[in-house]
Amino acid sequence: MRGRAAAALLLALAAGCSSGSEPDDRACYRMTYAEAVAPTTATDPVPCSGRHTSRTYAVGTLDAVVGGHLLAVDSDRVQQQVAEECPRRLGPFLGGSRDALRLSMLRSVWFTPTVEESDAGAEWYRCDVVSLAGPEQLAPLTGRLAGVLDRPEAARRWAMCGTAGPDAPGFRRVPCSTDHTWRAVAVVDLGSGRYPGEATVRDAGQGPCEDAGRDTADDPLSFEWGYEWPSADQWRSGMTFGRCWAPD
Repeated sequence: MRGRAAAALLLALAAGCSSGSEPDDRACYRMTYAEAVAPTTATDPVPCSGRHTSRTYAVGTLDAVVGGHLLAVDSDRVQQQVAEECPRRLGPFLGGSRDALRLSMLRSVWFTPTVEESDAGAEWYRCDVVSLAGPEQLAPLTGRLAGVLDRPEAARRWAMCGTAGPDAPGFRRVPCSTDHTWRAVAVVDLGSGRYPGEATVRDAGQGPCEDAGRDTADDPLSFEWGYEWPSADQWRSGMTFGRCWAPD
């Protein structure tokens, strides 16, 4: 997910962070999915001990000067800067491996000042972590998230599971802490560059996912497995990998 549009996921204050002041780098917010994927926000912070769906893990200063010219805060160049920086900083905050993050429901969203706030001197950006609970729905955040993917029992709460196999009509991704029947068990890295085509990315995961399904099964001679591969649009948004699934 990202602040300008979802990926995905993928997941500043008009009142408390306007006129150049910076957001709190450990604040919590009660947001809807639509609010979380917007490029700016007017949501006020709430106590992290209470119900919340978004938690700030990093803040920074925009680099809006290029060649001596000040770019608008909503320019593609400035927005792309934040779209790269916030996901890059999420992994070190959550801990664990890159695959552990890809197999979780935790995503980064980000915010920048409004044009009016930027004109008044605001130059911050804010990175928040959210958890998807389903299509266009956020889950409440609980517990300590810093380093959570380094703690197996805590990480399990945010792991990615499914209501069915990935090829089933009723399939939905959900946190493993909720009712589910399948779990995402492995990642198939598909490289980088241009999208290689659906047939290529589909075929690349067949062997690895069959092996992953066998490894997680009680009976290696009788097991099920599934594979979810990226579309061209998902590839362009950064999903250059597939996921292997198995009954849980």
